[in-house]
Amino acid sequence: MNNSQQRGATGRSQVRRAELIAIGRKLFADTSYDALSMDDIAKHAGVAKGLIYYYFKSKRGYYLAIVEDSVAGLVARAGAADDVPDAERVRRTIDGYLHYAEHHQAAYRTIVTGGVGSDAEVLALRDAVREELVAAIAEGAYGRRTIPPVARLALVGWLSGVEGGTLDWIGSAEVPGRPDRAEVGALLVRMLRATLAVIEELVPGCPAPPAARSGLTGGDPLPVTGSP
Repeated sequence: MNNSQQRGATGRSQVRRAELIAIGRKLFADTSYDALSMDDIAKHAGVAKGLIYYYFKSKRGYYLAIVEDSVAGLVARAGAADDVPDAERVRRTIDGYLHYAEHHQAAYRTIVTGGVGSDAEVLALRDAVREELVAAIAEGAYGRRTIPPVARLALVGWLSGVEGGTLDWIGSAEVPGRPDRAEVGALLVRMLRATLAVIEELVPGCPAPPAARSGLTGGDPLPVTGSP
């Protein structure tokens, strides 16, 4: 096999692996980890069970690959505002986060709820995405990613509310009067503004950014970025 053929084979393998991960995201979002056997997965994927073993070695390896891929996608989407001033970065980070959750619902549920919550590696992956998002918010609000423990705890608490609210939002598509992404983003921005005010009270070294500079004004609509 020449180099061109090897590259073609590698490319096809990458495509096939990505297809299996996409199928797995949907499966594990709707069914618990323990309830799915490798036979079930292969049947839903329409492939031989040996192919899944070939790419992922085991069911756990398959699940970890799905979580890793989902985490990378969420972080990339939420962190896509690096080229804008701090004033806009917080707002765009939140919008990028919601955009990902809205258009990749199975992947988002996999990240936030998962199927093997007691698995140390899965927990580490989830913690990594949360740490990255907290750091991105801190950088937008304070101009630095490392903040005192109390300030970090407050932002982690806010992010936990974001996760719960986002899960409810993406699961309520048929509810009359359901807010759109811009409205949800504006709500989360206001909640963050309140959290930053509390942080300032408890940690004087982390003053809440002036509204005009931070872009966290209560009445401004959240600009919608990206395409569906």
